[in-house]
Amino acid sequence: MTPQHSAPDPTQTLFGNLLDERLLHYRRTGTGERVATTLPELFLAMAQDQVRDFPALRPHQRHPWHAFLVQLAAIALHRAGRTEPFVTPGEWRAGLVALTPNDQDGAAWCLVSPVERPAFLQAPVLAGLDSKWETRTAADEIDVIKASKNHDLKSQRMTRTTHEDWIFALISLQTQSPGDSGSYKESSRMDGGWGRRPGIGIVPPGGYGCRWLRDQRILLSERSKISETFGLDQKGVAVTWLLPWDGSAHDALMVSDLDPFYIEVSRRIRFVYESGAIKAKTATTPISRIKPIKGGLTGDIWSPIDSDKDGRKILTVRPSGFNYKRAVNLLVPGVLELAPAMKIQRSDPPVGLTLNMQSIAWGPKNTNAGYHAREVRIGKKLAVMLSSMKQLEIDRLAEISKSRVEQIHEVSWMLEQALAVLFTNGAQSESSKRNDSTKERAKRFAEPFEAQCDAQFFPELINEIEADNREAVREKWLLALAERAERVLQSAFDAGPRSGQLRYRAQSEALRRLHSTMRSDKSKLPALAQALKSKKSTPFTSTDEETHEHA
Repeated sequence: MTPQHSAPDPTQTLFGNLLDERLLHYRRTGTGERVATTLPELFLAMAQDQVRDFPALRPHQRHPWHAFLVQLAAIALHRAGRTEPFVTPGEWRAGLVALTPNDQDGAAWCLVSPVERPAFLQAPVLAGLDSKWETRTAADEIDVIKASKNHDLKSQRMTRTTHEDWIFALISLQTQSPGDSGSYKESSRMDGGWGRRPGIGIVPPGGYGCRWLRDQRILLSERSKISETFGLDQKGVAVTWLLPWDGSAHDALMVSDLDPFYIEVSRRIRFVYESGAIKAKTATTPISRIKPIKGGLTGDIWSPIDSDKDGRKILTVRPSGFNYKRAVNLLVPGVLELAPAMKIQRSDPPVGLTLNMQSIAWGPKNTNAGYHAREVRIGKKLAVMLSSMKQLEIDRLAEISKSRVEQIHEVSWMLEQALAVLFTNGAQSESSKRNDSTKERAKRFAEPFEAQCDAQFFPELINEIEADNREAVREKWLLALAERAERVLQSAFDAGPRSGQLRYRAQSEALRRLHSTMRSDKSKLPALAQALKSKKSTPFTSTDEETHEHA
């Protein structure tokens, strides 16, 4: 076993073997030491909670990499009749080789092999590579296609592409690619060509291996249910890159052909070694390797299920990403069907849990609207409530969450009305002066309020959920919302009228509008109105002199 990879011998037909060459790197928990590793050694290190992170892994590659490691380990353990991880690198290696019985020399785990044989995540091409196969010289070029911002990376940015870069880009390409305008078909675990594959799950305390072990056990326990619910075959194809693929409909796989834990390849690609470097040869895929699965419903344990008039389907994240309005429904059951890895297990510790959300977002014209991620720390009391799955408690949590979202929306609307008054020189009426331009400007200047509410939403929500006196906490929060809105309004004063008299009038009328709508008996937030009226000292009792001081 070689400690590091080197330039391959051009007379060899196999190189870049993940089972025997230390092509991957992780940082060790505690010390941060960078460690080179084979795939079997990595599995053992994760089982022993020695892995902190992977320094070469880019943000948008994190979930595909995690899902690959979990699925691959689960496939190997199931085939070996085990529920717990192997205990030596040799056992892990034997378990992986057993998945590729016709390739005992490890070809299916090599980055480069003869094209008529499988290579790592690359299907055999029996007819060979012709002139239609295009050459890619950098790993960035094969990563997720059609990125409007290329996920904050520049294509071909890397001046030196390592074997590890190719591995991570290949896994990203094969397991989370969206569809194109006919030339390329999407990965199967998403809602059609316009979908994106989300990765959402609970993360326990500890290193990377703790989550890997948790999700591996969940996946193994869900195997029969996945098969029965989504129509996969317990004896189906798990390692899909072993089968030849010429791009025709004849080679397409049905969902009923697949193992519940299957790892897919959605692109025709082969790595070759030319001019002293690995390069990628790619061909179009106008016909899906796996026939389209309605809604992308495959039993993916990290993908919540959404529903609309067209039926159930895997959630597709939009350009707004995981804002609080969306993210709260990923924490509290009700609006979405939570995937197994998103649910707190009875075996999870009650302290130190985090909900991790990751996805590339769908953008206009089927572009990628960037990579989005969010983490929500879950308090002990909330963790116990969610793990109990008692319907009355879940309904109450949903009610608290929903009402907070609605109340933020109402205060935001009040703020926009006050901003519109400011930008129309103090005009109070809903007149023609309130044109679309004014409304859009008011909405834009109210965005800091939404951003502040988004940043504090979950700590404030969990504070109320875990409080002994929830009503008192809610009242305090409503008053804080009002103060937050007024600060945002005052910060917009410089964008209002600049002449002295108009400035004073516009600012005082804007403040008056905000205060009056919040205190009104007709307010859609009677709880806020009551809290403001009962509070002895409040910023909403400004005198004209104080208002003039603001001006």
